[in-house]
Formats: sequence, structure tokens, C-alpha cells
Amino acid sequence: MFNQGLKGVIATQTEISDIDGEKGKLIYRGYDAKELANNYRFEEVAYLLWYAKLPIEDEVIQLEQKLKQDRVLSPKLKEWICSLPRNMDMMSVLRTTISLLGTNEFQWKPTLDQAIQISALVPSIIAYRYHFMKGTKYNEPLSHLNHIENYLYMLTGEIPSVAITKALEAYMILTLEHGLNASAFSARVTASTESDLVSAMTSAIGTMKGPLHGGAPSGVLDLLDEISVKERADKVIREKLTKGEKLMGFGHRVYKTHDPRSVALKEKLQQSQGQDASLDLAVHVEQVAVRLLEEFKPGRALYTNVEFYAAAIMKSIQLDVELFTPTFTASRIVGWTTHVLEQAEFNTIYRPQAEYIGRLDR
Repeated sequence: MFNQGLKGVIATQTEISDIDGEKGKLIYRGYDAKELANNYRFEEVAYLLWYAKLPIEDEVIQLEQKLKQDRVLSPKLKEWICSLPRNMDMMSVLRTTISLLGTNEFQWKPTLDQAIQISALVPSIIAYRYHFMKGTKYNEPLSHLNHIENYLYMLTGEIPSVAITKALEAYMILTLEHGLNASAFSARVTASTESDLVSAMTSAIGTMKGPLHGGAPSGVLDLLDEISVKERADKVIREKLTKGEKLMGFGHRVYKTHDPRSVALKEKLQQSQGQDASLDLAVHVEQVAVRLLEEFKPGRALYTNVEFYAAAIMKSIQLDVELFTPTFTASRIVGWTTHVLEQAEFNTIYRPQAEYIGRLDR
């Protein structure tokens, strides 16, 4: 039977994650992703995906040390990043720079050390290229900062506040992995040929670059900017719904109820209520929008998706829009490498069929 885009077709078995769209559940290796985001750090959840268990203290310390060691850019890598065309977008820079790592050391079969090395480098590549393009000073990694704090420091040159760090960390934990999406599938297809991890990550980044998969939530930013203050939320949203306009950041193709990632992010932001006006505005806008959506579209069960709060967090950090999808990539790289490692363990090359519908009588 032909299914356009392979929708609903089971192409592999996995122990990495599970998505229940009807119940609004996202599971990482048996653990509720929402609970992980609320109770664990980025490094601990990355460890869970890579090693299939939550770490004890010594194990997470070792992972943190390796991430810190591997995130330092070599002079040669910096030179390569600067040599890329100035009219190359950040996702293309990531794709090309990661591909330059593909020396003989990165041969089949992929290893955990390789996965950690690539994951550590991605935030540094983003920050270095960002400052190069802006003509500003790149901030070398600080060894006492964790993965998320250091990423923010490299971008801004300032030690981030606890509220901002926790918000971005929750977002990056909740976007580490999301089943056999287009980019994860792309990585597994490449790996199934017994190609190397660098090639598989290049495939995944190229897939994430597409606006149908990893596009920046600019529509949500426009909505929040238009509302600007809590008092305007009801008026602006009511006008949009009256005109039949779509509210960006609401509804999801997979989740038929609350997006668990959005719920977790909101809970995290509510813990820091009063510490950041942008984040407080987003929580208020969601409350107003959900109420009005039920009024205008009863029974549709339209709730915020992860892009809504992602936009709010990026806005509060004052990240340029061009950094949204690369930041998404800086978290999802952990999930992609985990998929490749799993593919390598039980490898069969992907070889689907295509149904010919052209002429036969020429």
C-alpha cells in the first residue's frame, strides 16, 4: 500500500523514544520527558539517551568533563569557519563545518566518543561563526560553565541568569529527541549504508535546514511583539480569530492534546515568574489564547506547541532569529547521534520501493 511521505509506515524499531500523540506523552528510554526536564540537567538527560540509563554522580561528571574538553575549537577549524562564504546561512555553515570533521578517524562503526565530540562542538561552531559575521569578539569556552550556560556565554559574553539558563536548558532537553522525524530518519538512512557518523550528521543537519522541519518560529515572535503587554492580549487575539487568522504556535500534527514539551516549558517558566517580562508575557498570552480558541473553535482542543515557548525563550535571551534553528540543532544532535548508534547495532540498509506511475508504451 502506498503512503505519501511514508506517513504511518513503521520503518524501524527503537528503544530511544516514544510519542503518544493521543495522550500527549513523550518518553525518553522509559522516562517521561516532561519529568526529566523538570528534574534533571541537560548533561544527565543526554547521558540517558547515549548510555540508556540515568547516570550516577561520577558518570555525569565524566561526561561533563569530556563535553568541556571537546567544545574547544582548533585553530584550523576556526580558519575553516571564517573561510566559508559570507552569504552562507548558519545551518549551511553547521552542515559544512561538521562535514570537515570527516577524516579517517570517523569511520564506520560510530562510537560514543565521536557522538559526544560532535555534540560538544556544535554550540561552539554556532557562536564562533555568529561573532565572525557580526565582527564582534568570540568568547572562548569557560571550563566552569556547564553545556547550556557556556553556550549562552559564548554568544553574549555574559554569565546568564539562572532563570534564562533554566528556561533554555528545559527547551533543549525537550528537543533532544522526537522519534523517527525527518532528520533522524535521514541520519539513519545514511548510517544504514555503513557510512560514518559525520556523514550521517551532515545528512541530518541538511534535513533540519528545511523550513517544514526546523523552521524558526518567527510567526510566534510576531504575535508576541504585536501584543507586547499583557493588557493587549485579549484584544489582539480576539481580532485575529474574528478575521479567521491562524494563531502561530498553537496546534500540532502529532499531538492531539497538550504538547508535553510545551507543558513542561510553561511549568519551568512559572517557577521563575516575575524574573523575566518576556517569559511572563508568553505564559499570559497562552492562557488568553487557549480560552479564546475554545470560544471560537469549540471542541478543537488547540493548545500551544513547543515552538510557542521556544520563541518566547529565544526572545527573552534576545537571540537573533537566524540562531533559532541552529540552537534547536545543538540539542537534537544528541538524538541524531543516538539513532545512528542504535542503527549500527542492528543494521539493515534502508531500501524502500517506489511505485512507477509513468507510461509503459513509449
